[in-house]
Amino acid sequence: MNIVKLVLLGTLVLFGGSRLFAQHVGIEMITEAPHTDTASKPVIKTAASFTDLYNKNPDSVYTEYLHLLISERQYKTAEKVVEVQKSRSNQDPFLHIDLGDVYAREKKYDKAKLQYDSLLEIMTGDDGLTQRIAKAFMDAGNDDYAIRTFQKAVNMTNAIYYYCMPLARLYDKCGRLDKAIEMVLVSVQSQGGNIETVKAQLLEMLGTDPEKLRQMQRGLIQKINDDPGNAYYAELLTWIYTQKNDWDGALVQIEAVDERNKENGRRLMALAGLAMNAKQFDAAGKAYDDVVVQGKDLPYYLAARAGKLAAAFEVIKNDSVISAAAVNGLVKLYDSFLTEYPNQYTTQAAADYAMLVAQYAGNAPKAIEILQRAITEPGIRQNRVGEFKLQMGDYYVLTGQLWDASLTYSQVDKEFKQDVLGEDARFRNAKLAYYRGDFVWAQRQLSILKASTSELIANDALYLSVQITENVEDSNYVPLERFAYAGLLLFQNKDKEAEALLDSINIAFPKHPLNDDIIMARAELALKHHDYNKALAHLKTIYEKYGQDVLGDDAVFKMAEVYQNNLHDSSQAKHYYEQLIIDYPGSTYIQTARQRLAELNGAVLP
Repeated sequence: MNIVKLVLLGTLVLFGGSRLFAQHVGIEMITEAPHTDTASKPVIKTAASFTDLYNKNPDSVYTEYLHLLISERQYKTAEKVVEVQKSRSNQDPFLHIDLGDVYAREKKYDKAKLQYDSLLEIMTGDDGLTQRIAKAFMDAGNDDYAIRTFQKAVNMTNAIYYYCMPLARLYDKCGRLDKAIEMVLVSVQSQGGNIETVKAQLLEMLGTDPEKLRQMQRGLIQKINDDPGNAYYAELLTWIYTQKNDWDGALVQIEAVDERNKENGRRLMALAGLAMNAKQFDAAGKAYDDVVVQGKDLPYYLAARAGKLAAAFEVIKNDSVISAAAVNGLVKLYDSFLTEYPNQYTTQAAADYAMLVAQYAGNAPKAIEILQRAITEPGIRQNRVGEFKLQMGDYYVLTGQLWDASLTYSQVDKEFKQDVLGEDARFRNAKLAYYRGDFVWAQRQLSILKASTSELIANDALYLSVQITENVEDSNYVPLERFAYAGLLLFQNKDKEAEALLDSINIAFPKHPLNDDIIMARAELALKHHDYNKALAHLKTIYEKYGQDVLGDDAVFKMAEVYQNNLHDSSQAKHYYEQLIIDYPGSTYIQTARQRLAELNGAVLP
C-alpha cells in the first residue's frame, strides 16, 4: 500500500465532517492513532512527516496534506498551503471553499464568508457552472451555501422550476421540511406533468412519518384554496391521503375535482383502480358508485358497473367466511348486468361471473354454460377465447369430465401453439395426466415445458417433474399415485376425501419422501379454509424439518405471505422475507421477496 493510501485511510475519517461553517460549530480534535513499528499494522502519517512528499509533488497530495494540517489544527500552515495551491492552479475558484473551511475552523467567520461569497460572485446563470459550484459546496458539507447557490441561480434566471427539486432535497437534508415542501409544491405548480417524479421525491422526504404527511397535507390544502383550478394539487393531495390509508378523504378530494373540472368520472376511475391494487375494495366500490350515478350516457359508465361487480367479488374472495347470501346476491347482479349488456360477455366480467358460479356458488355446469356462450359472442378477441377455454377446461375437471377437460386444453394448445396460452394448456394437460397417474406421458410434456418462455410455467413444470422423479422408490408408484389423486380431489373441492387419502399415505408409507409434499398439501388446505395458524404450523414444520429440500423456500415465502396478507403482521412478514433472502439466495422468489420487503419498509401504516 503506497503512502498516499495510508494517509487517506487515516485522514478521511478525521476530516469527514469538518466543513461546518453554516452551523458555526466548533471542531473537537480527534486524537491521532499512535505510531507503531509492527509491520502488520498501517502507519498513520502526521502532517510533519507528510511535508516532504507534498514539497516534492504538491498537486498529487494537496488534498490529503490539507486534511492532515486541519486535523492537527495547524491552521496557519493550512492557509499558506491553500494560497500556494491557488497560485499554482491559476486561481482555481473552487479553492475558495478550502480556504473558507480553514477560516471557519479558526472561527474567522467573516473571512470564511468572503471566500464562500467570492465563489458565488463568479456565477453567470449558466446551469453547468451553477451545478458545479453547488456540488462543490455539498461535497464540502456546506449545504447552506449549496442552497444559496441555487437560490442565486433562480434570481439570475427566473427558472425556479429547474432548481426546486434539488433545493427540496437540500432543505429536507437540513431539517427544514417546511421549505422542502414549499419547493415540491412549486415543482407541482410549474411542472405538473412530472407528477410521478414529485411523488417519488415526497416518498423519499416524508417516508412513513405521520406528522410529515400531515404537514404536506396542510400545505396542499392551502395551495388548493389559493389555486382551485390546479388539478395537480388535487391529485397530489389524493395521493397523500392514500399514503395515509385515508381512502375516504381521497374520495372526497377526487369527487370535488371531478365535479369542478367536468371530468365525467375519469379521475374517479383512476382512484378506484388504485384502491383495487391496494386491496381497498370497499373504497373502490364507492368510487365506482360515484361514476355510475352520473348516468348511462357518460363514457365510463359500463366500466364502472363492471368494476363495482369486480370489487364486490374481491370482497368475497378475501373474506375469511364465505356468505352464501353475499354469493347469491352477487350472482344475481352479474346475471342482470350481462343480460342488460350482452356484449360484456366478451370481457373479464364473464370470466369473473363463471368463477363466482363455479368456485363459490358450487355450480360448475352453469359456469361452463356461461363460458360457452361467451366464446360465441361476435367480436370477441381470439386471446380471450383461449383464456375462457382454459377456464372451461378447469371446470370440466371440477365436474369429473376429465376427457372433456383434456380435449378443451388440447384445442387451446393447437390454436395457440407458439403462444404462452398454448404452453399453459400443455401444462394443464400434463397435470391432468399426472392426476390420472400417467406419469410417463406427463414427464414427456414437462420436459419440454421446463424451457417455457413463461417463467411461471417453466417453474411449475420443473417442480412437478422433480416431484415425479424424486418420489418413486424402487418402481413403487402407489404412494405417488395416491398423492396425485389427492391433488385431483383437492382441485375438485373434495377436501375430506383428499385428507383421508393423504392420511393413508402417512400410515402405509411413514418414511416416504412425499412427507414434505403432504405437509404442504395440508398447509394449502388450511389456507383454503382460512385456518392461518394451522397453515403456519405446517409451513414451519416444512422449514424446520425439510428446509434443505425443494419445498423449503416455498414454505418460508408462504409464511411471509400469510403474515403480510392474512394476519397483517408486518414484523413477522419482514422476518420471513429476510429469512428467505438469507437462507435461499438462489430461490425463484428472491426478486418478489425483495420487492415485498421494500414495500413493507416503505408502507404507511393507518
